[in-house]
Amino acid sequence: MLTGPIRSQIDQIWNAFWSGGVSNPLSVIEQLTFLMFIKRLDDIQTAEEAKVEMLGGTLDRRIFPEGDDPKNEPYANLRWSRFKSFEAREMMRIVDEHVFPFLRELGETGSSYGTHMKDARLGFSNPNLLAKVVQMLDEIPMDDRDTKGDVYEYMLGKIASAGTNGQFRTPRHIIGLMVHLMAPTPTDTICDPAAGTCGFLVAAGEYLRDTHPQMMRNAESRAHFHNGMFHGFDFDSTMLRIGAMNMTLHGVDNPDITYRDSLAEEHNADAGAYSLILANPPFAGSLDYDTTAKDLLKIVKTKKTELLFIALFLRLMRTGGRAAVVVPDGVLFGSSTAHKDIRRMLVEDHKLDAIIKLPSGVFRPYAGVSCAIVIFTKTGIGGTGDVWFYDMTADGMSLDDKRTPLLDEAKLGAKPSEPLTEEEHAKNNLPDILARWNALADEAARPRTAQSFMVPAAEIIASGTWDLSLNRYREIEHVEVIHQSPAEIIAELRAIEAEIAEGLDRLEGMLAE
Repeated sequence: MLTGPIRSQIDQIWNAFWSGGVSNPLSVIEQLTFLMFIKRLDDIQTAEEAKVEMLGGTLDRRIFPEGDDPKNEPYANLRWSRFKSFEAREMMRIVDEHVFPFLRELGETGSSYGTHMKDARLGFSNPNLLAKVVQMLDEIPMDDRDTKGDVYEYMLGKIASAGTNGQFRTPRHIIGLMVHLMAPTPTDTICDPAAGTCGFLVAAGEYLRDTHPQMMRNAESRAHFHNGMFHGFDFDSTMLRIGAMNMTLHGVDNPDITYRDSLAEEHNADAGAYSLILANPPFAGSLDYDTTAKDLLKIVKTKKTELLFIALFLRLMRTGGRAAVVVPDGVLFGSSTAHKDIRRMLVEDHKLDAIIKLPSGVFRPYAGVSCAIVIFTKTGIGGTGDVWFYDMTADGMSLDDKRTPLLDEAKLGAKPSEPLTEEEHAKNNLPDILARWNALADEAARPRTAQSFMVPAAEIIASGTWDLSLNRYREIEHVEVIHQSPAEIIAELRAIEAEIAEGLDRLEGMLAE
């Protein structure tokens, strides 16, 4: 949990960039990512040196070599703990001419730390700004993993609040809901094919640490957590760097965060590789057939990206794998052949578990489009029984462009620290969604007029279009209203007119006297 002073320190860093001429929020977070990465490299080697000094032996993990770099600068001067005390122009020279080339060299040699730093460049030319940011960043206490992760998450939140590139960020409480619905296990292999800042992967890692702490005490499961569990793809190098840093600062040593155009490249290498997919992919409209992966077109012949992504999820999942993904509402009721085909596959060829309708303001101010969370399991042989529908009407935040909290922080999210009253539930449906999902057997008895209910697969199939829109199956409860007959209304009107006439007559008599 970030304290007020730490938030204030981060705000000051952000403002320093803006006043120094770096106004693009994505550029700010990219430069902060580089600087935090540089600081982390020094922290790692400092910790290793302290261990050697205490226990003896030799340094097993040396990041900064001994001696000088190719430009005859001592490698020791490239370390954060050394150059942070240099004069501004000297610091600028060291960072620009020596530290960043060193980062790029790390990337070229395949180091897990430098993979996404191959094209790292210092993005501002003001020595005083660099010195100021280094000093302020150094003063933020980031000794433990939780604080490091929270600091970076707060910085990422600045991208959204600044109104630029916010599409890369799914609201954190929606991510938390989807992760809790899926309940990752220590044996899962998790993938987000449109990773962005890796919000879903980070949340899954935090869920596992909280729910299965014994996992980190077992060598095999700990190795899987750090090296084989998390996989994220993106085709934006900036987002790859930011996502990789987000994972690293949340304590995952070697996540697989790689460059890939998920809809354009063939997927033979990792088809059926993942047991859990969590994603909110971008839906950009249409792609050309020529640029679309042929293995996806075999699943569904379409140029619509929202349908191609579902085909991609099915391609990447192993049999028995689960997925919770965000789709635009059109996927649920679109009338094209491709729309019907993808819905038929989910219902008849695999196991469709749930449709959670989201309120249209969830992704504001960036998009007002209506979306839904679709939860399904890949079986290849069907298995859909009753499909659970839930109409989420509130997520704890206002549904306008400001997205301000409607409740205290302790009562927000899917797992609030304090129970909600009925009135508070109307402002935050997330805890109710999670509670009902964990007790689905009780949902069968709920009427179609309720906020959540079950629909048999046979009824969905019988529609002929495999329609998955909630409103098709919801029943509206009509309250009988008894109106007066026209004759009674006319009689009342005549009585009123007679009273008015009588009153006028009395008034005229009084005036005549």
